Amino acid sequence: MKKYQQLFKQIQKTIQNETYAVGDFLPSEHELMNQYQVSRDTVRKALSLLQEEGLIKKIRGQGSQVVKEETVNFPVSNLTSYQELVQELGLRSKTNVVSLDKIIIDKKSSLITGFPEFRMVWKVVRQRVVDDLVSVLDTDYLDMELIPNLTRQIAEQSIYSYIEDDLKLHIDYAQKEITIDHTGDRDKILMDIGKDPYVVSIKSKVYLQDGRQFQFTESRHKLEKFHFVDFAKRHPK
Repeated sequence: MKKYQQLFKQIQKTIQNETYAVGDFLPSEHELMNQYQVSRDTVRKALSLLQEEGLIKKIRGQGSQVVKEETVNFPVSNLTSYQELVQELGLRSKTNVVSLDKIIIDKKSSLITGFPEFRMVWKVVRQRVVDDLVSVLDTDYLDMELIPNLTRQIAEQSIYSYIEDDLKLHIDYAQKEITIDHTGDRDKILMDIGKDPYVVSIKSKVYLQDGRQFQFTESRHKLEKFHFVDFAKRHPK
């Protein structure tokens, strides 16, 4: 990562944790140079990135003013828990556990989730509240053979932390399918959709290091709240 990108991340974090609130002005270019021990060119490139991301606006004769961030960059290629994403992006968020049930996978749900028919799983429905709006609705299915115990408290905090830290299982990779779906009645009831006719659905089958599937999840996202971003690298021939 280049210096200006590192500086962008550092200043972005100060905005997200409200060290600099909406309406505040960032320190001058000269002050930023001294504070972070970087060149003027690095500062200017970092400020340009912040402006492109909609975090600041430049006002002639006054400086760089923090503005309201309208969207969240959601990294679709990463296998990251929601709580890890919240910490990384500095989001003001909380989780509501709508339901936590034990169910048996039937023929129809087997085709959707990838779990074999008659498998016992946990079904967890959670609302992700971002900036006081229910912006994500997560429905998770978790294999009870691998995760025999699950509580509402764990589901409210971080299931991945519980799996890795307490159960000592190694989460490895996921297969994802991303679609734009029409808003359904369930979305309208459990999410703050407003008049949005669509939601972004991300369906993931998630596997352990030994190749066993332990999770299927569908995350339904409020369309206007997120930018879905990816990192792609060309492999040499």
